[in-house]
Amino acid sequence: MTDLKLFNSLTRQLETFTPIHQGEARVYSCGPTVYNYPHIGNMRAYVFADTLGRVLSYKGYTLKHVINITDVGHLTDDADAGEDKMEKMAAERAQSIWDIAKHYTEAYWADFKALNCRQPAEWTIATDYVPAMIDYAKSIADKHCYELESGLYFDISTVPDYGRLARAVTEDGEGRIEDVDGKRNKADFAIWRKTPAGETRQMEWDSPWGRGAPGWHLECSVMSKALLGMPFDIHTGGIDHREIHHPNEIAQNQAHEGCADTGARIWMHNNFLVERSGKMSKSSGEFLRLQLLIDKGFHPLAYRLMCLQAHYRSELEFSWEGLQSAFVRLKRMVMGVTALKARHAELVSASIAPKDPPVEAEKWNLKQVQGDEWGKLKSVVEAFNDAIIDDLNTAIALTHLEGVLATKKIDITKQLAVAEAMDQILGLNLLTLTRQDLRIRPKSATITEAEIEAALDERKAARAAKDFATSDRIRDDLIAKGVEVMDGDPLGWDWKLDV
Repeated sequence: MTDLKLFNSLTRQLETFTPIHQGEARVYSCGPTVYNYPHIGNMRAYVFADTLGRVLSYKGYTLKHVINITDVGHLTDDADAGEDKMEKMAAERAQSIWDIAKHYTEAYWADFKALNCRQPAEWTIATDYVPAMIDYAKSIADKHCYELESGLYFDISTVPDYGRLARAVTEDGEGRIEDVDGKRNKADFAIWRKTPAGETRQMEWDSPWGRGAPGWHLECSVMSKALLGMPFDIHTGGIDHREIHHPNEIAQNQAHEGCADTGARIWMHNNFLVERSGKMSKSSGEFLRLQLLIDKGFHPLAYRLMCLQAHYRSELEFSWEGLQSAFVRLKRMVMGVTALKARHAELVSASIAPKDPPVEAEKWNLKQVQGDEWGKLKSVVEAFNDAIIDDLNTAIALTHLEGVLATKKIDITKQLAVAEAMDQILGLNLLTLTRQDLRIRPKSATITEAEIEAALDERKAARAAKDFATSDRIRDDLIAKGVEVMDGDPLGWDWKLDV
């Protein structure tokens, strides 16, 4: 088994992962700002981070993964300008900002679970760390900050190579920064924002620079240091964070640690999910939420599979046709695993012992596949490993999982065990999903699953009796209700709802 190679955004090259602490992998992921529901583009970042964590676990590291929840400090413009997103939404909804945060945090957690993302070691809530943020800001204020009427600002000229992560000089990464009167440098950013005179925020605290709230960038530096120490191994986030938010984190880390240390050794960024109609924006009304996919009859793991079909650093275009293709692919894999499980059960019930006893999945991983006794499986597992350790090439890894399911004349117990071990890394729940699980009734459907099954049973009896007129009538009635009868479907599906 060769070393894990990961693309470091800081150096723009593949690097061998070498943990700072022997046997441990410490990872911090930028979490959501909980002012609205996450759209599916937001959730791509967590499928990526979860896949990274699964690969690190597979490679034998004890994983400590931290994800933050931003409930204060994030402005409506990522370039450190505009209104606080949380305060703005609370005002629009005439609700407590705390209620807004609770509702949308729980909605995010529900989507996180639906996509089969593993729970991190810690969820950190920004408002829980405000006292620590004030102490952090005090420790760097004298050498690296200056005060304006609007708050405390970080002077980027006080740290080396500001913008190195974003390649600001050559890629115009500073273009989105808005000018503020009195700023020494265009890219200087707020560490603390004073509440304007005559205003009251729902979230505000006393500080040496006046009553107000922390800047968005401060929380991640404070929480990553508190939970993971400095330096730590990997920091993840969407590619939009690479241009402003993460360079500002790095600047804060450099100021606080008194050296050129960037905080994380490796910075990793997933690319955008692109939707041409513009419904990826939360300002578009019915933007693309995971729940919208479910309401249309798609299992959420079809979206996870859609993400895995592209490399995390590649732009991924969303379309309903593409999601449907991913859903069909997921069904094929589920049916393949189901067939293997059925054959294995037949062997056991017939008292025909498989060549090896069943292996406990949680104690088994692909590293155990070695030696000639694995036969055809050994080469496909090696190919899967080569793909997954090559900067998480899940697109190629998926083809090797399908190869395992399609392999003939091999030991079923080993075949099932290999499929399960691969799925532990990809997170598609293939060993537990059933055909019934994948039949999600669209929200707009007017017919129940029980009614569909009863009609199909009646149709089956009519066909057996060669009463084709009745069979056709039942089929036409189902079609009128949005049910496509799938006679002869190679996947073994009897019907699907098309509404």
